[in-house]
Amino acid sequence: MELTEAMRTTFACRDFTDEPVSGEVLYRILDQARFAPSGGNRQGGHVVVVRDAATKRRLGELCQPTLRVYAAQAAAGETPYNTVHPTSVDLEEARATPTARLPLFDHLDEVPVVLVVSVDLGQVASVDKDMDRVGIVTGASIYPLVWNVLLAARQEGLGGVITTLVVPAEAEVRDLLGLPDTHAVAALVPLGHPVRPLTRLRRRAVEDFATIDRYDGVPLGPAPD
Repeated sequence: MELTEAMRTTFACRDFTDEPVSGEVLYRILDQARFAPSGGNRQGGHVVVVRDAATKRRLGELCQPTLRVYAAQAAAGETPYNTVHPTSVDLEEARATPTARLPLFDHLDEVPVVLVVSVDLGQVASVDKDMDRVGIVTGASIYPLVWNVLLAARQEGLGGVITTLVVPAEAEVRDLLGLPDTHAVAALVPLGHPVRPLTRLRRRAVEDFATIDRYDGVPLGPAPD
C-alpha cells in the first residue's frame, strides 16, 4: 500500500471479526513498526502481545472505572480528564456508577489480539518533567511506535485503535503482565480484521490548525510562497 493512502485511510477500528491474527503477521507488523523514532534512539518501548482470553477480559475490566468518569464528565458538558479546567463531577461516585457500556471493552476477550505498549522511563528524556503542567514530552519516545503499529497493520489488512483508558490502572496492569517497575503503560491497542473498513476520514483542513510565524498568524494555504 502506498504511504499516502495508508496515512489517509488508517482509521480507529473498534469492531472486529473473529478471524484470527497469526504470529507471522504480528511479527511483520512489529518488524516494520520498530523503525519509529525515539529520543536518543534509546528505543525504550516494549510490546506485550496478549492472546490469553482471561488476561484480555481483565484488561477490559480495568478500563471500566476510567470509562465511567469519562462518561460522567462528558454528560456534564466537560472535556473528560481535562488538565486545564477543574471537573465538577464527583470522581469516586462516577467510578462506582455503571454507565452505558462500550462493546469493545465489554468483550475485549473476543478481540483476536491486544497489544499493551509500555515505555521504560529510565530510558527516556522527559525534558518537561519540572514544568508546572502535565508532562507530554515522554510520549514522543513511544507513540510514534504505536502509530507505526497501526500503519503496518493497515498494510496487512488489519485495523486497530490507540486506547489509553487502562493507564490509570497502571499498577494493576503491571502486576497482571509482569511489567518492570520503571515501565509506564502508554497504550492498549486491540488488533484484528475490521468488520467495516473505512476509507474516507474526516479531519480538519490544514488552514484550521497551521499558521505562519505565530499562533495568530496567517493560516498556511496551498498557494506557493
